[in-house]
Amino acid sequence: MDDYRRALAGPAEFSHSSGIRQDLSFLVKSRKRRNTFKLVPFIVVTLVAVLTADVLLLVRPEAAALPSGARAQATPKSTPMAQKQPRPRTSPPASQPATVAQPVAPLSKLHKPNLFVLTRKPFTNELLQKVAKLRGVRALELADAASIMLDGKRVQTLGVNPSSFRSYTPKVTAASDPLWQNVAAGDVAVSFVLGNDGGLALHRRVAGPAGTLRIGAYATTGFGAVDAVVSKNVGRTLGLPHDNALIVSAPKTNSATLRKAILDALPKGTQVAMVNPVLPQPQTVRQNWPAGSFMTGEQLTVALKAAVSKLGRPYVWGAEGPDTFDCSGLVQWAYGQAGVRMPRVTHQQWVTGPQVPLAQAQPGDLLFWRNDPTNPDYISHVAIYWGKGKMLHAPRTGDVVKIVPVNTRNLAGVVRVSPMAAGKVR
Repeated sequence: MDDYRRALAGPAEFSHSSGIRQDLSFLVKSRKRRNTFKLVPFIVVTLVAVLTADVLLLVRPEAAALPSGARAQATPKSTPMAQKQPRPRTSPPASQPATVAQPVAPLSKLHKPNLFVLTRKPFTNELLQKVAKLRGVRALELADAASIMLDGKRVQTLGVNPSSFRSYTPKVTAASDPLWQNVAAGDVAVSFVLGNDGGLALHRRVAGPAGTLRIGAYATTGFGAVDAVVSKNVGRTLGLPHDNALIVSAPKTNSATLRKAILDALPKGTQVAMVNPVLPQPQTVRQNWPAGSFMTGEQLTVALKAAVSKLGRPYVWGAEGPDTFDCSGLVQWAYGQAGVRMPRVTHQQWVTGPQVPLAQAQPGDLLFWRNDPTNPDYISHVAIYWGKGKMLHAPRTGDVVKIVPVNTRNLAGVVRVSPMAAGKVR
């Protein structure tokens, strides 16, 4: 169905249409009340983006009605994120219901997500209208959000409408038709970090809450803590909550101001995180970092000794110690032994102090990389500088904590940790 006509549908036309979309642009384009939607519940986790310090998370999907005749199952196609590998023509396991794929609409206009809203109960049409009427809101998208067990790992997951949600993801992810066709066909798309470092290879079947799921693509959503995306149909079989999450695009409005307005408009318990926040340009004043801003020699020694004591311990995605670690979990644990409160994930640790040139790196500084081809700006790995061109890190699934030469490929920068700055990151 034509997306533009759908966006401008009147009350009668909309209520009788088949295949109701989760894209809520019609609410923004028109201020008239529309019919009620079914929406989704959620779980709260840390959602972090550049310059943001808000915490939340998501849960469950509700599939949109299929247009009549839309019964063809999508087939995986060739792309760096969704490689072609035909599905065997066999019946799915009894524990894995057959998935009927809704055709995925072509990518239309991209929307930069600026705020992520979570409510204790499913959104109602009345609540959606309140958000849509706020000044500066240009586009809205519903999603189901939750934390599920995937391959034995707890993974923050979104249930989405592939046709409309793709417009809110980074350009390289949004543009991949095969990726979204695979999601519509019943696959799960996982973040590059979870796939590459967590050992979830493309096309592998992994254990989920309701049977096995096929890893159909690597796709970074751009929402910090979210590492997996499924269709709303699949989300329903996984038991995800119902319409609890709302993505807001307001590219020309102060995100902090709009965040407060949303919190005032929605029920108590609502949480709002800034994603790609639009904020006033700060004055270009060079920040001074007094000597006392950084870790003492004693603290650095304790942190480095703690880290090196874990050499040989296995990498486990999401692990925080004391016996297994992922890259940022090792940093958080080691610096915690020195009394430094470090945030949990790489893109948070990236803002725990000033950047310094690699040539000036000192033992205890942190090294960061951008290795994610699906989101080239995303900070995806961290290591501790050991000195003399060496680094200590937890590499990936199948490997162990080790000291190796510094790898400068895709190196994003070096950060000198300030306990004061680290303590303010959430």
